Amino acid sequence: MHVKTKDTVIVISGKDKGKKGKITAAFPKLNRVTVEGVNVVTKHQKARNAQQPGGIIHKDMPIDASNVMLVCPKCGKPTRVSHKIERGTNDNGKATRSMIRICKKCGADID
Repeated sequence: MHVKTKDTVIVISGKDKGKKGKITAAFPKLNRVTVEGVNVVTKHQKARNAQQPGGIIHKDMPIDASNVMLVCPKCGKPTRVSHKIERGTNDNGKATRSMIRICKKCGADID
């Protein structure tokens, strides 16, 4: 998936098109993400006990990850994501590899 939790994204399709928000939860197996302030539904909740009163609550529901586009932290523009393999060594001298995300507009590292 091209986005992770705590990424800032913009919605590119659907009823909330154009809204910006931060990802609060990601579900990679379902290819869905929850963005704060996007796809908000009202739920009528029954009171469980004295500490949890009943009433109408507003809840963010997941949307498909293909409907959001990552906003680059450096240039501030919505961008597609490129991946680059970064090679190095750890403290023991063992070779390591890690995948980092790159902004396609300005070339900056996202991770």
